[in-house]
Amino acid sequence: MLNIQNVSQDLSVARQTTSDESLQTANHVVIQPDMWKKLRGGFFLVLGYLLSPLCWWNDLLFNLPIAYGFGYMCSLFYPKLLIPCSIIGYWLSNIVGIILMQLGSVDVFQNEPKERNLKKELFTGLVSSTVFTLVIILLIQFKILDTPVLFSNS
Repeated sequence: MLNIQNVSQDLSVARQTTSDESLQTANHVVIQPDMWKKLRGGFFLVLGYLLSPLCWWNDLLFNLPIAYGFGYMCSLFYPKLLIPCSIIGYWLSNIVGIILMQLGSVDVFQNEPKERNLKKELFTGLVSSTVFTLVIILLIQFKILDTPVLFSNS
């Protein structure tokens, strides 16, 4: 009789150990997609920061080469498009940076899964980027922000 009780106790311990291992495996599977989502969001957040106008040193290393490349590609079709398309490429690289920051921050900081609307997020990012650009232009026009004189005649 004592032997039967020992065997039943051993079986219950074995079942508990097996269920604990399966729970750990299940938790590992549940945590992993969330970790990849956070890593992807962190990558987009950092890349977006490097392309955005919020990073003060990014222009020389990132935005100007991208803008020049965009302008150069446009100038292959029509040579006078180098400067205008470089300006457009610079503006687009800043907007892409802000949108990437927005998408990355949603992945990093949002805990519960939520249905995403890509059109709405892109529209919101485009509007917020344009408003940011307009605010900076207004601050420069009203002489609240100073800009360096790059092309002076004297």
